[in-house]
Amino acid sequence: MELLAGVVTVDDVDDFVERLDAVGDDHGVTVQAFDARYVVDRHHLERAVELADRAIARGENVARDRAVEILCFAAGRRQINRAFEMGVSAGELPVVVLVDAPPDADAGDATSGRDGTDVDHTAAEREAAATVESMPAFEPAPVLGEYDPDRVRDFFEVGSAELATVGGDLPSLVHERVALLPVEK
Repeated sequence: MELLAGVVTVDDVDDFVERLDAVGDDHGVTVQAFDARYVVDRHHLERAVELADRAIARGENVARDRAVEILCFAAGRRQINRAFEMGVSAGELPVVVLVDAPPDADAGDATSGRDGTDVDHTAAEREAAATVESMPAFEPAPVLGEYDPDRVRDFFEVGSAELATVGGDLPSLVHERVALLPVEK
């Protein structure tokens, strides 16, 4: 898994998402952009990928698209429309872009790509990440972990009493919301 942190200027959300999807398709990987103000840390997205892949493998996914399923888990929501709030929106915003090979493509594994040639998935992730970084709308910046605590608390419905119980460790509560999503079905 590759994570790119930066700032993007999005004029048209659908066009931006389509360009990310095309990068993913070209390299045989999943590419999903998140509004960095909602992403508490790397573990937040690692766990979302792990649980989304498990749900897909079990046939318990709510989305047909792996990127959207990962977004749902990262958001701690089964409702796709509500999970989209954690995605990109129009304007200039901090983002974290996840680039990840599907689980059947173990890191370093080579399998046949769309054109019949072997694809090294670790290299495919790196190449896709480089393509995203080279997009004119993307400006690298250290925004991973620079979340907005009030926005996160509101989005994940974390109250003051709950936050006090864990000594103010908001990332732990977000990790819990992500982990509990499969149980809430």
